[in-house]
Amino acid sequence: MVNLYDTGVYVLNGREVVRADQHAAAIIKQKTGKEITQAEARKGTISYSILNSHNTSAEESTLKLKFDTLTSHDITYVGIIQTARASGMSEFPVPYVLTNCHNSLCAVGGTINEDDHMFALSAAQKYGGIYVPTNIAVIHSYNREMMAKCGRMILGSDSHTRYGALGTMGVGEGGGELAKQLLKKTYDVAAPQVIGIYLTGKPQPGVGPQDVALSIIGKVYANGYVKNKVMEFIGDGVAHLPIEYRNGIDVMTTETTCWSSIWCTDEKVQEYYAIHGRPEDYATLEPGAIAYYDGLVYVDLAAVKPTIAMPFHPSNIYTIEELKANPIDIMHKVQTEAREQFDNPNLTFDLTSKVRNGEIYVDQGIVAGCSGGTYDNVVAAANILEGHSTGNGAFSMSVYPGSQPAYSELVKNGTIASLMDAGVIIREAFCGPCFGAGDTPANQEFSIRHTTRNFPNREGSKPNEGQISYVALMDARSIAATAKNGGRLTAATELDVTYHTPVYTFSKSIYDKRVYNGVGRAEPAVELQFGPNIKDWPVIPQLTENLLLKVVSYITDPVTTTDELIPSGETSSFRSNPLLLAEFTLSRKDPGYVKKAKEVQHYEQLRTEQNAELLTSELQDVYAKIKTITGCETIDPYQVGIGSTIFANKPGDGSAREQAASCQRVLGAWANLAKEYATKRYRSNLINWGMIPFLVPGEPVFTKDSYLFIPNLRSAIAEGAAQITAYVIDDGPVKECSLSVGELTSDEKEIITAGCLINYYK
Repeated sequence: MVNLYDTGVYVLNGREVVRADQHAAAIIKQKTGKEITQAEARKGTISYSILNSHNTSAEESTLKLKFDTLTSHDITYVGIIQTARASGMSEFPVPYVLTNCHNSLCAVGGTINEDDHMFALSAAQKYGGIYVPTNIAVIHSYNREMMAKCGRMILGSDSHTRYGALGTMGVGEGGGELAKQLLKKTYDVAAPQVIGIYLTGKPQPGVGPQDVALSIIGKVYANGYVKNKVMEFIGDGVAHLPIEYRNGIDVMTTETTCWSSIWCTDEKVQEYYAIHGRPEDYATLEPGAIAYYDGLVYVDLAAVKPTIAMPFHPSNIYTIEELKANPIDIMHKVQTEAREQFDNPNLTFDLTSKVRNGEIYVDQGIVAGCSGGTYDNVVAAANILEGHSTGNGAFSMSVYPGSQPAYSELVKNGTIASLMDAGVIIREAFCGPCFGAGDTPANQEFSIRHTTRNFPNREGSKPNEGQISYVALMDARSIAATAKNGGRLTAATELDVTYHTPVYTFSKSIYDKRVYNGVGRAEPAVELQFGPNIKDWPVIPQLTENLLLKVVSYITDPVTTTDELIPSGETSSFRSNPLLLAEFTLSRKDPGYVKKAKEVQHYEQLRTEQNAELLTSELQDVYAKIKTITGCETIDPYQVGIGSTIFANKPGDGSAREQAASCQRVLGAWANLAKEYATKRYRSNLINWGMIPFLVPGEPVFTKDSYLFIPNLRSAIAEGAAQITAYVIDDGPVKECSLSVGELTSDEKEIITAGCLINYYK
């Protein structure tokens, strides 16, 4: 079904795969009559041509990219614009789309969500951007319909910024990287490796894009096969997939931790652009006659079965068939793993109760957002449910079409009426179910969703308060099949359904009449509209030469998500208020974090004030031990910066939200300690907020509440030191600890030493 190559490969004419072993050169010459080096063959990928055309550096190994367009939603755009504004931005240098699909509801905090929206409209007017009002479209639906273009690159402050199926390389990053683009700077990254995703065959009826995506994620996530790389989709199977099907697979590539994605294009992509009134934006993209890939994922689409990602990660996959064959054992395994992950002995897990008389029953079905709410998915769900009922018991099903143009067409062709007649609740274009702000299940409920993630508490529950619900990811087709059976888990392939998709007509006038487009028409005289909750970033200090860190949180989970670092859901309403939002930092993972971080921040305040109280605090003994370190006998405590830090094995999986880093920073954090970082974007967020992304080799010799004294740190960062010596100070004798920061660009070194991106540009 899905197989991984253990070598690099050459692909000839986009079809024939040749392993990159000792026989490769001879085979290639025999088949093509050509001799080619691996370096030259790398240039045969689609990825190379797009990256090369956007690279402003003379170096092909170190890219300095400028993007064609930018995009953000209402959880992220205020902070980005505030950062760029504080750094001297006068107008948006490229089209910048500001959508309002996350904080659409004014259900928390009174007016503050709509205040953010009015700020965005005024910013679009002042700086020349595009403002998409609430419920008109989710961020990625709008960008697919209006901004994608073959060969283009789009940078978004949302991790699911993926438009590869339309020939556009989308990259999801933290806000700092968008601020750099707004300031006419570059996105700097080492040239990524490219992994071929070879699709062959044709999916069987009832198998949808989520099934394919989850099958791939299950194979490549844990082993990091595509981590920080480009996934390039090729092969004869691509032609068998409708465009929305491709979009549904493509947007889920984020869950593999890849950096970006791109697909070969064909007449179906050409037709998509024509339908959307932009035929000139199509171009044929395909690999060269000989293209080298650093690895290959071989996917037999015909062998893919309806698949489910069980709680609490998209990679925790089973076929629905194997889950139904062994429900108690699998449910018990999921519960056991969850108990270890949540580390809360008072939390009850009761997934096994969902198995009744050998069948699995779910409580809720959701089809929504950029992955689930596509036109084809909604139509397929209606095909299955036509003339049937979801029942009037505990089970409920909701559908969120991804955009108003798609919604309009679904109304016109009767799809919406068919779904409503079956008992499905139709909602507006809204990303709420994806991050815990809509259709949050009840305690102990089991929800199946065609959305993007099923991380812990991502659906809105609060495990530290005794609330827990369970989300499994599935395709819209199997969700509809389950709904047809009143909540009894059912694969769509178990049903005999005739699928028919009405021809789609795009109504651009819906956007023309509501979306503000000020590209190229900045109006500097327009005043930004600030609600009372929109605050400027606080002053961030520069890095001192010597640094004292206290480990205030020590997380032992294999992976720590950004949702655990800063929860989504109702907290998102406070995104425009850095200090208020920071109160929620790690609240669902380590509720004591904020108090401890503030205590350390108080010591830093005493230091900057030269207050004698500093020398009589709990740090008195710490300073005494520092003076026992060779070369530190005369260290002046008032010249040693003080900050908090956290340790986590692998932090930063999931969302691109910079607040996962900035909230720590405004509470006085100066670093993270980790064995590795789950994504490039989280590491970039740390750097852009002046936080040092320390790597810890082996098992840490420090624990929670340990202090780490790091002399000559500023110089070490500036000089690019490969190893940095730290000293662990706790109840025992002083211990040495070797840290590193990995590769840093010259700009990243300066950003860290300046204290943050804002300071750097000032």
